Amino acid sequence: MAEKKNERQPRKVIKFNFNISWLYIILLIGIGWMFFNQGGANPQKEEWADVRKQWLAGDIKEVVFIRNEYEGRVTIKPDRLAAYEESFGGDVPEKSPHFVFLVSGSFNAEEMFGELNAQLPEDEQVKVVIENHESWWGMIDWLIFPLFLILMWVFMFRGMNKNMGGGPGGPGGIFNVGKSTGKLAEKDSIKVTFKDVAGLYGAKDEVMEIVDFLKNPKKYTALGGKIPKGALLVGPPGTGKTLLAKAVAGEANVPFFSISGSDFVEMFVGVGASRVRDLFRQAKEKSPCIVFIDEIDAVGRARSKNGGFSSNDERENTLNQLLTEMDGFGSNSGVIILAATNRADILDKALMRAGRFDRQIHVELPDLKEREEIFNVHLRNLKLADDFDLEFLAKHTPGFSGADIANVCNEAALTAARHDKKAIDKQDFLDAVDRIIGGLERKSKIITPEEKKSIAHHEAGHATVSWLLPHANPLFKVTIVPRGQALGAAWYLPEERQLVTKEQMRDEMCSLIAGRVAEEMVNGQPSTGALNDLERLTKMAYGMVTYYGMSDKIGNISYYDSTGSRGYELTRPYSEKTAELIDKEVKDLINDIHERTRTILSENNEGFLQLASLLLEKEVIFADDLERIFGPRAGAKPGEEIKPDPEEVATEE
Repeated sequence: MAEKKNERQPRKVIKFNFNISWLYIILLIGIGWMFFNQGGANPQKEEWADVRKQWLAGDIKEVVFIRNEYEGRVTIKPDRLAAYEESFGGDVPEKSPHFVFLVSGSFNAEEMFGELNAQLPEDEQVKVVIENHESWWGMIDWLIFPLFLILMWVFMFRGMNKNMGGGPGGPGGIFNVGKSTGKLAEKDSIKVTFKDVAGLYGAKDEVMEIVDFLKNPKKYTALGGKIPKGALLVGPPGTGKTLLAKAVAGEANVPFFSISGSDFVEMFVGVGASRVRDLFRQAKEKSPCIVFIDEIDAVGRARSKNGGFSSNDERENTLNQLLTEMDGFGSNSGVIILAATNRADILDKALMRAGRFDRQIHVELPDLKEREEIFNVHLRNLKLADDFDLEFLAKHTPGFSGADIANVCNEAALTAARHDKKAIDKQDFLDAVDRIIGGLERKSKIITPEEKKSIAHHEAGHATVSWLLPHANPLFKVTIVPRGQALGAAWYLPEERQLVTKEQMRDEMCSLIAGRVAEEMVNGQPSTGALNDLERLTKMAYGMVTYYGMSDKIGNISYYDSTGSRGYELTRPYSEKTAELIDKEVKDLINDIHERTRTILSENNEGFLQLASLLLEKEVIFADDLERIFGPRAGAKPGEEIKPDPEEVATEE
């Protein structure tokens, strides 16, 4: 059947959003029209005596006299305008009036105009109009500018959108600068629950108890217990601290105030303390409720470590008010404070004590099982290939936070779309991991054959030593394709250890310096390509000597300051003689590592050179290539090695 052509289409509703800029534009146009629009005429001013001569000469057609302004407006006859061309500067106006004259209050217009017309023939007499002007324009002229200034002031300093905190001083403008900028989420408005938070087993157990406090307070108060006043979420960036706080609010089904620590700090003196008071006042009115302060280190930094040198620092005043509100003379029953930071070491001790933050909940990086659960959350809306292996992907992302995993999933989807694929496969995820860790491939970067050969030997040195040492991180692949700032890279799958022994650290240090040693053996001299390796090697060596007590001459001494109590103290906690001994121990340790690495490469020189040649040929090699050259990895357990599929190898090549 043919479709009906006359079928009515739904009408589109056009919505106009008001913008304050429109008002400014209208005001400017109105002022411009008032001051610059004079009707198009440009009359010349002249004296009454000259007008009298023109009158008697018969040149005037009409005179309009405004009695209350003592002003006369003269219109010249069209056929006489040419005689006044010089008066108008050579440009004769077409519109009237042509001349204007002013007289005094004693001027009798009726009598004077009557006498002049009496002296002219009847057909040449001038038309006379006498009137009074009654207009509001005069009043508006002096009112418009003050009104304009008042309107500008009002609209500049009022909050345009309270939800967005528009205008100076937050919601409400500068007059409400001391009000809290915290956002309130009422009951049932937060849809995030613990089902949306993957992993974080220990942290979820602790916060679920807080939820139980809010839901069933009598269960604990009947035994004489008190509800915790606050909990501090501590952990690296991207581990899900804010998400966990949202889940607590969603599960507890209570009002939830959220604010950032930086929102308290303002350039005006006393504003931060005022906002703290206002926030807790609102929280008490909504109790039981949760107040979540994100990045609390912005306001809770230890007072001895504040960067300001003023004795009345605004940040310190804000912190003092926060300490008082959390546990002072007042009562905050029913208000639980949740805060998040990744800099717990710099927080003030008074803020960390029991009674303010009763609990510190550590939100750590996810382990293998937790990473699988996080991947499941972020893969819900992605179209995956049928043979997708989630466990394989979780094993290839050690040390990744929840935010990193979300980024990997998004990058994998973009990579698959870039290659016009119908589904996201394993290789897309591997490419996404490589791009996030190392950066974008730069195959167009100009590298000379000598430089490429040096890079290949450098990376082959890393791969050889890490493969032959039992405690080094397992190697996954090696590439000499420039990526980000690196000219080549060796990719490892670090073991998720909780403790690291001295021998394990020595093996890792050998693997780090292996690229430098390989260049020295092949080229006879080192290059600048080992800068990052040497930096990490030096930090590990100093850590072994000064922090972990792994030096025989220094002994079981640690100069590490976990509390940060030394603050800005510039002196070292040891003597100059000890400093010299530390430097000597570090240098001896690195020299020993260097010689050990050279020995390993010399004893396996044939395999090392074969690996470098293969790397120059393929540009990307995997763990199975090293296994064909050197045999099974030292210290490898059966089934430990994770090898890529042959199809993936072909794709990389």
